Amino acid sequence: MSLRQQKRRKLALLSMALLMFGITACSSSSTESGGSSADSFKLWLGWNATINNQSMVQTYWKEKEPGIDVRLEATQGDVMTELNLKLNTGGFDDAALFSRSDVVTTAMTRSGTVLPLEQYFDMPDKYPGLASIPKIYLDQMKAPDGHIYSIPTWFDQNPDDPWPGWASYGWFVRTDVLEKTGMTIDDLKSLDGIEKFLGLAAKQKDANGKLLIPLSFLSDAGDENVILSTFGVTVSTAGGVIPVEKQGDDYQFIYDNPQYKAAYQWMNNMFREGLLDHEAITDKKERYKEKNKAGRVAMNAGGFFNMDAQLWEVLDGPTDPAWYYDVISYPKVDNVSEIGANQIINPYPANDVFINKNTKNLDSILAFFDYTLQPKPEQQQVVNEGPPGVFWDWVDKPLGKWVYSDVNYKALHDSGDQAKKASTTPELYAASSYSNDWYPWWNYGVTDPKGRFKTIEFTEKIGKMGGTRVAQNYDMVKAKPGGLWEKYLPELDNVRKEYKAKLIMAKDDSQFEQAWSDFQAALEKRAHWSELKQEWHEELQGN
Repeated sequence: MSLRQQKRRKLALLSMALLMFGITACSSSSTESGGSSADSFKLWLGWNATINNQSMVQTYWKEKEPGIDVRLEATQGDVMTELNLKLNTGGFDDAALFSRSDVVTTAMTRSGTVLPLEQYFDMPDKYPGLASIPKIYLDQMKAPDGHIYSIPTWFDQNPDDPWPGWASYGWFVRTDVLEKTGMTIDDLKSLDGIEKFLGLAAKQKDANGKLLIPLSFLSDAGDENVILSTFGVTVSTAGGVIPVEKQGDDYQFIYDNPQYKAAYQWMNNMFREGLLDHEAITDKKERYKEKNKAGRVAMNAGGFFNMDAQLWEVLDGPTDPAWYYDVISYPKVDNVSEIGANQIINPYPANDVFINKNTKNLDSILAFFDYTLQPKPEQQQVVNEGPPGVFWDWVDKPLGKWVYSDVNYKALHDSGDQAKKASTTPELYAASSYSNDWYPWWNYGVTDPKGRFKTIEFTEKIGKMGGTRVAQNYDMVKAKPGGLWEKYLPELDNVRKEYKAKLIMAKDDSQFEQAWSDFQAALEKRAHWSELKQEWHEELQGN
């Protein structure tokens, strides 16, 4: 063997030894750190949330399936302000999950920072979950340049047989207070009955001797829409720019409905008579929940999730004021034949995942959402709480009843403490899809605490009250890129928020009428209302 050959052999042996040392060191390091290494990416959530990136479900994702470490970050404060700030200062790191919005989609695509994704929906061998997304959803998502810039999530797996969804918007009364007034639920079937109850409830006191708040709602979450709906005003869309209702061959926009004014007149009357919570306009969710928990409120209008369903779901009997909440029928208003739609069944995606085009973790992001979007009826439960047999399991058979099987997980999850709940799951069901074949919270197999079933009872009752209907094409009219809706929709919303406060809190009839007149003028001058409606009709005809 020549000297050159001996040197080559020694170098090869040295290289092999170094390589084996490196492999051993990596293996040792991985073992010493407590488990196998996982792919990782950061996911920015477009909503406020309590985050614990060591949650049990996230740990399962990292260590078991799909083997990915998902690091969450939530927005703080105003979502759109934070979105614009982040896009103007370099963008998010890897991926962002936001509620679907024309404003969000436009901001993301115009920033030039997000990746076109259409190719990944046509790779069934590599990404079967992404390839299973119904094409009708993907076709609707194509941008003018032909690209698809987001992964859709939280959609119905079967658009031809959609799940009806939670119906949570209604009227709720404390039956213990109702009993003290000498009235019954049957007495609350008309608006006159509601007013009589509120007057009597105003004289009742809570456990601390303070006079009750007769009626409250969380205006910050749009709860007054329940009252608008009661007056016959459609307040919901299916992703469209504005609530609209068909009337014969024409369409009536929400702010043009005379009942819109009538509803606010009623709220103003209740406000002036001291029967409507004077903090309803300014309260934030936590303050509103505190009032309900403390038993300060006799009647609520709005969404029961805003009231905080946890208040009664953790109860097994009449130990707290929240136990006595019951849902009542929408009260009858004179000259209103049917209530306005406040929930429109829309099988289309409610969320979008955007991916930074410069991410170094593309494979991990795609693999994770391929996992969350597997077309199984139970997949939202799997994403939210882990797979069956880990923290929960079937009682008898798949797609039947289920219960939590991990005692520690259940105790923390159901503690009523948001920080403890966050240690179990990030509640990322919004990253999955759903099916009419099985819905987890209508199949929970535990009979206690009994309060948990009040929520199911509420939603089933509300769903039969007439405020729910299936989406029509006019419910889904979008803003034209570069058009007037895109330009003026934020200001239209500003006008609505500004004047709903002025209308509700007007000191007398004269001030109310002035606020209404100013509202109509602001719609035209600031939001270009007539022009917006014209463009809406053009977009509807073009679809």
